[in-house]
Amino acid sequence: MERNNSASRSNFILVGFSDQPGLERILFVFILIFYLLTFMGNGTIILVSRLDPHLHTPMYFFLTHLSFIDLIHVTCVSPQMLVNLGGPDKSISFVGCVVQLLITLGLGGTECVLLAMMAYDRYVAVCQPLHYFTLMPPQLCWALASISWFLGFSNSLIHTPITMTLPRCGHHRINHFYCETPPVMELACVDTTNYKKEIMILSSIFLVFPLSLILFSYGRIARSVLSIKTSGGRQKALGTCGSHLTVVSIFYSTIIYVYVTPKSKLSHDMTKFVALLYNVIPSLINPIIYTLRNRDIKEAVRKMMMQKQRKQGHRFS
Repeated sequence: MERNNSASRSNFILVGFSDQPGLERILFVFILIFYLLTFMGNGTIILVSRLDPHLHTPMYFFLTHLSFIDLIHVTCVSPQMLVNLGGPDKSISFVGCVVQLLITLGLGGTECVLLAMMAYDRYVAVCQPLHYFTLMPPQLCWALASISWFLGFSNSLIHTPITMTLPRCGHHRINHFYCETPPVMELACVDTTNYKKEIMILSSIFLVFPLSLILFSYGRIARSVLSIKTSGGRQKALGTCGSHLTVVSIFYSTIIYVYVTPKSKLSHDMTKFVALLYNVIPSLINPIIYTLRNRDIKEAVRKMMMQKQRKQGHRFS
């Protein structure tokens, strides 16, 4: 009995929307559908980009990394959320909470930097089209992607141990649906003012510097596009950037709304609901945007489906 009591104290309770069981049932169906669609969408982009030789370009290399980030992020959050929404058990182990916090923080930082690297790729494609493959060799692409992953998880490896080792004085009820820094910090029974300042500074760096690089890249792109004489040339240049610019707009607008909007203006339930949308919606929308606006991916998917049909036809003939 002593061992069980000790084990239960090491767990956390994810409060989520447990006071609204009707809403939990609706959210369970909503999240399950979105998780399956997200898995299929991002998995398709990764598979197609790897199998089709025509898509072995810097743009699709970075897109594969973006889809992988979305896939891991939603897989890290959604299954635990479905378990908590689908039954009376709202607990998550200490180790599970650490892993969830480490991965979500790391992926969020990685995506911030990766979107900036993708903006640089689009700048080279539009402004230096004749030298694109010379200026963006595979070695550079791997280096830029590695820098994104390194910076994202370096930030996470700093914050996660500090957050999880703050004295909690027995508090274990997290007023959220997954382990995230602000609600976990609310359990601390010590002054966290200095730590919050450090988080704000590092978070600002991860938001401001990549966003500045994105704005600089698109400023150069806009100047280059305006110098193009023909409307067809302008549309082609903008077409190579439209999907990425849409994804950047969705990512930064949601992250600013969730983390920069003063919490005094939002109720706890509204904060959780917006955070829920932030964790589920972009991961689903990203592959849709790149698929609908991208002729190459649609053509690659069509070829794969036709090859599969031909193989099935030979098997039964």
